[in-house]
Amino acid sequence: MRVLLIKSPRGESATPRRRENRRRPRVHLAVGDRAPETTASAPANEAPHRLIDDVAFGEDVVVHPFTNLYGCRIGAGTRIGTFVEIQRGATVGASCKLQSHTFVCDGVRIGDRVFVGHGVTFINDKRPRATRADGSIQAAADWELRETVVEDGASIGSGATILCGVTIGAGAQVGAGAVVTRDVPAGRTVVGNPAAVLGGRTDR
Repeated sequence: MRVLLIKSPRGESATPRRRENRRRPRVHLAVGDRAPETTASAPANEAPHRLIDDVAFGEDVVVHPFTNLYGCRIGAGTRIGTFVEIQRGATVGASCKLQSHTFVCDGVRIGDRVFVGHGVTFINDKRPRATRADGSIQAAADWELRETVVEDGASIGSGATILCGVTIGAGAQVGAGAVVTRDVPAGRTVVGNPAAVLGGRTDR
């Protein structure tokens, strides 16, 4: 038997939960151009009130309560905070931290060792509309999905908004509350709305 201590959303320690040392089924999955990796069928921890559907997990992924994960891929050792939603088609690499209230939509590819702060929002539609010209509700075929890439080791501060079609370079840092409208060079820091590059590098 292994004892896991699960934190409640308020940061208080909940009752320790016991998890049987049972073997989970495994599948092999290729993530983008990455080599195939062994994935688990469920998170490594137990927590109440999670919606998890058709998710490929790496080993030792921790998912806290009140999360929606569906049709996405989560790399080994990653931590997913409370009230996070990750949509179908999104990928998150290994050893990442996604803090509470963050939204990751289809078309977002997050690399390894990426930090995503609280309340970060990704966008995948450059010209969002609720309806067509005739007033009927738009369907999937009526808009163009634009991909966003966050490269290895980048950090995104709390409250940032990441517009679609951009790349945040390896080791870059996005300041809290920034609105990213264009590519962020590797190792640089951007702040403001629209986000602009500060002097110096973060990877030295």
